[in-house]
Amino acid sequence: MLNKPETYWNNVLFADESKFNIFGSDGRIMVWRRKNEELNPQNSVETVKYGGGGVLVRGCMSASGVGNLVFIDGIINHALYLNILRDDLKLSAQNFGIGNNFVFYQDNDPKHTALNVSLLCLYNCPQNLKTLPQSPDLNPIEHIWREQEVRVRKHDIKKKSELKTVMMGRMDEH
Repeated sequence: MLNKPETYWNNVLFADESKFNIFGSDGRIMVWRRKNEELNPQNSVETVKYGGGGVLVRGCMSASGVGNLVFIDGIINHALYLNILRDDLKLSAQNFGIGNNFVFYQDNDPKHTALNVSLLCLYNCPQNLKTLPQSPDLNPIEHIWREQEVRVRKHDIKKKSELKTVMMGRMDEH
C-alpha cells in the first residue's frame, strides 16, 4: 500500500464494529500494587458485572468523514451483517461522495469473510482491500472508536438510551 498515491485513499471506505459499555470495560482491568496492599482503596477499581449493559455499533469512515452509526441489537452474525451491508454500504459511499467507485476495507472477522457477505461485496464493491489472515488490525476507524470511548466517558450514563444519544451526538463532531 505504500506505493499507492495519496488520492487512492480518497475512495476507500473503512468499516468496523465496536462495543461500548455503560460503565466502561467488561474485560479484565489490571492494577499495579505493592505486596500486601491489595485492600488499599487506591488499588481497587469499581466494576459493574458485565459492564452494566452496552451497545454494539457498526460504523464507517472515509477520507471525507465518518458515516452513520448502526446500532446492533444482540449478537451480530454473518446474516445480520449482510443486512447491514445491504442497507448501508452503497448509501454510505454515496454520502461520502465516492459513489459506486470505492474500495471497501473490513477486517478478517469470520462474519466479514462468510460466503454470502463476500458475494455481496464482490457484486457491490468489486474493489476490496485485502489483509492477511491474523494480521494486526490496521483499520484507521479504530482511532475513531477510541476517541468515541474517551468522549462517552465524560458523561454520567445510566441507560443504553443515554449511551446511544451521547454517541450519536459525538460522532457528528469528528
